[in-house]
Amino acid sequence: MIELTINGKAQRVDADPETPLLYVLRNDLQMNGAKFGCGLGQCGACTVMIDGEAHFSCITPIELVKGRAIKTVEGLGTVENPGPLQRAFIEEQAAQCGYCIAGVMMRAQALLEKNPGASEADIRAGLSPNLCRCGTHARIVRAVRRAGAAMQRADAGRQTKGAAQ
Repeated sequence: MIELTINGKAQRVDADPETPLLYVLRNDLQMNGAKFGCGLGQCGACTVMIDGEAHFSCITPIELVKGRAIKTVEGLGTVENPGPLQRAFIEEQAAQCGYCIAGVMMRAQALLEKNPGASEADIRAGLSPNLCRCGTHARIVRAVRRAGAAMQRADAGRQTKGAAQ
């Protein structure tokens, strides 16, 4: 048994340590946000965050993520209460077929957690490892900028509230 921490929750899985994280997420834990795209770490459909960094889960063996914080698109929010990035993607209608979006969102989340004020150039560079064949790139960039602005406003609100106490 291998214990993984996914979206803040301990998960025990009975899998070979060399099993790619993507397979464990989808097959063992029924977390289907991350998608199988190329299986080679070249398309980004499988992207998740590990310790705050974006990683291709299709080429990451679970033995390398024991004791590390794994975040998937399921950890960004819920249908009832979407997170800022999910809300922005909905508002900008940034998904067309939707296949790549979970991976794009996880790479964007990693970027925005480090730099919520990322410029368009920063966003385009940060998302470049992920492929989208539908051509929604402009809407994706707008959604990431919108989410970054929302995250900055939320941070400013917390700082103002903290300073007032």
